[in-house]
Amino acid sequence: MLPTGWIRDGKLSAFRWVGGKGSANVAALTSLICIAHASDDEGSSKLTYDQICMATGLSRAKLSEGLTVLVENGLIERSPSGRSTFRLVGFNPKEGWGKLPARRLYSKTGQIAAFEDFKLRHSAELVALKMYLLIVAFRNNSTNLTHLSYDKFEELAGIERGRIKKALSLLINAGLVHVERIPSTTNEHGMSNAYRLTGIDPFRHPGTTGRSDEFADMIATATQS
Repeated sequence: MLPTGWIRDGKLSAFRWVGGKGSANVAALTSLICIAHASDDEGSSKLTYDQICMATGLSRAKLSEGLTVLVENGLIERSPSGRSTFRLVGFNPKEGWGKLPARRLYSKTGQIAAFEDFKLRHSAELVALKMYLLIVAFRNNSTNLTHLSYDKFEELAGIERGRIKKALSLLINAGLVHVERIPSTTNEHGMSNAYRLTGIDPFRHPGTTGRSDEFADMIATATQS
């Protein structure tokens, strides 16, 4: 369970590829995902540097930078229960969290396979991670889909529109996200993208659940938001 209030409040916009901090921000978000995977029902986890580095592919130096970014942005507490412990700030098991894919993302060696494609060298990696967390935060539990327009990606995470397609391709190629084409909620004859997370209810999608009910739920949700 990943706290998502900060994501919905637009705080992903603070993670930018500027001032030489882009790679540290990538390290921060990959580390956050790993820490959330290991967290218990109180939002606490115990992970060594070596374990996080193994899972994410980060060096110890870059992991240290990433953890500092997370603390500075008020997303984690370090050592709340002793050495190598972390707590997710704002964790509440009853509300305000999104379901984050976990076990299916890991290889047999304990690595998050998708992160092998993240080398901390390109801004598209940071944009992709921000998009991924937005998809987690706004996923509709009933439909197993997230419906976000390009305008929403821009508004909620400070992502430039021209960078979205490349980042989305990275998510797809890394096996983190599937894209579904659904009827547009703004144009009765148009189609739009909806996003399905790899590793969550993989057999529940428009092809298996019945498109009419799913689209009705999606349109209702979009209208209310």
